[in-house]
Amino acid sequence: MCTDLLHPAGPRQASATARRLRRAVALGAVSVALLCGTAAQSAAAESPGQKIADALRRSPVHVDPSLTSAVDAEQQRELAARIRRSRLPIRVALVPLVEGDSWGGKPEQLAEVVHDRMGGGPSILITLGNYPDDISAREWPSGAHQAFHAAAAVFFQKDMKGAGPAKRVARAIDIIEAGNGDTVYARATAGLGAPKPTQDTADGAGAGAKAPSAHGSPVVRLLSLVVGPVLLLAAVGLLLRRRSRLRDLSTPFALPRSVFAAARQADEAGLRDRAAEEVVRLGEEARTAQGAPASVERALDAYAAAGTVLDRARGVPDLAGVFALVAEGRAALSAATAALPLCFFHPLHGPAVRRIPWRPLGRREQLRVAACETCLRAVRTRRAPEVLTDRRDGRPVPYFEVPAEDSLWAATGYGSLLSGAADSLAGRVQRGDFTRTQD
Repeated sequence: MCTDLLHPAGPRQASATARRLRRAVALGAVSVALLCGTAAQSAAAESPGQKIADALRRSPVHVDPSLTSAVDAEQQRELAARIRRSRLPIRVALVPLVEGDSWGGKPEQLAEVVHDRMGGGPSILITLGNYPDDISAREWPSGAHQAFHAAAAVFFQKDMKGAGPAKRVARAIDIIEAGNGDTVYARATAGLGAPKPTQDTADGAGAGAKAPSAHGSPVVRLLSLVVGPVLLLAAVGLLLRRRSRLRDLSTPFALPRSVFAAARQADEAGLRDRAAEEVVRLGEEARTAQGAPASVERALDAYAAAGTVLDRARGVPDLAGVFALVAEGRAALSAATAALPLCFFHPLHGPAVRRIPWRPLGRREQLRVAACETCLRAVRTRRAPEVLTDRRDGRPVPYFEVPAEDSLWAATGYGSLLSGAADSLAGRVQRGDFTRTQD
């Protein structure tokens, strides 16, 4: 009888045990899921981009602790108040940008990461730029408030020279709020590459008004009749002497006129202005390009490298390197394949038209170098092409005669001597080949 009473209870007890077991398994699964979710959220929160995004949710201005000496707490509060008054979705993230960091040292990559971590949507993010004393702005949707040019214009405004990052950011915010960044940028960069005014051009018609009276002087006319022929004979004599010396010149390269110190200094100033203008243009073209991401990335690398070289350029050879890097960046954006670099003999001649065999003086090995049309004709007719010179031991020499370990340009021929498609001028600058020769 006892056995009959116990048998019905057995299944009920087993069922209860099974229910408790299933409940425990379910609770365990939920706990594991919660733990995994918490761990994932914790990992995301610890990423540099997420930290900046979280900080910008609390305040529109985030300054890395390492930069608080440049932008102190009071300046941060002033910037935040200025942003709130503008009623625009502006955020400022001032963090150091160095190669190898979470965004590759690129302000545009930092901006993209932070914008994504903040959930996207309309936004303007101001960061430090590629150069010292430079700031950058990225905007979503692009061009809505002309923020990119607003930030870029600050770099070129004369009254911002030497201003700290807080003042530069404040100026950029004002321009963004006004909505005329394109106009301000065009005005700030209008003089790049323009010839510097001389006293003659400044005087204008006044100088021209004095000329007739001078030429009308009998004394001047008499001196012209006597001195003119003497100067002409002297010039002819110097020309003949120069030609006789050139026939005995052992080097097969014609030195450019810029070897004269005064002329070279004047040329260098104008060349530096033109180089700066071309770097700015390349940056604009790369940032607005719609091509393959890898091509745009190469162009941006060339843009950053050109800025590095421009900042530390010591003379015409380095400034020529800026143009070579700009050409490399534009080639990356171009649909044309296997674009040639600038002319090996003198990169300021412009793009090369073809590669030709060439053997350096005193060497047995033959190289294939890129040459412009002018240098190509010179080599084919066994004439000396004009070459870019550098200084070695206090005297001008063809730039490629400088030891390769002392000159990136001698090592690469401004692009002609690169080892293959994976090799680039920008890559060599990024790995320190240029700055190492400057130390």
